[in-house]
Amino acid sequence: MKINTKIRYGLRTVLEIAKSTDPGGVLQKDIAENQQISIKYLDSIISSLKVKGIVANVKGKGQGYRLTRPAEEITVWDIYTAFEPITMVDCIDNKSFCDKSSKCCSRDYWIELREDYSNILKAKTLAQIIEKAQREG
Repeated sequence: MKINTKIRYGLRTVLEIAKSTDPGGVLQKDIAENQQISIKYLDSIISSLKVKGIVANVKGKGQGYRLTRPAEEITVWDIYTAFEPITMVDCIDNKSFCDKSSKCCSRDYWIELREDYSNILKAKTLAQIIEKAQREG
């Protein structure tokens, strides 16, 4: 399984915002520069994060972005699902996708795998990632 670029850059973007103590938030140009993401691509990433309610604009001229909740309350799952659902195989969410779904012995495994993967993503917060990075320098 490969995690797509938007998810990876989305996590980097949110971590950049989470690390900031500036009440004016983090400017998009600073995120782009620090994370080496083009402004155009970052626009798309931030748009998805705003729709999901993870980041918001700070009001006022020259203001940036801030988290909508404390970093302790935002998980990797929140970031991941801002860009795509967690789907291992198509038949998990749509039994009609495959005519074997009702009698397929592997379908339950895929459902279990998705649940385990989701739980791992839900268990890790932005604060935990930042704390570990600070400890390890």
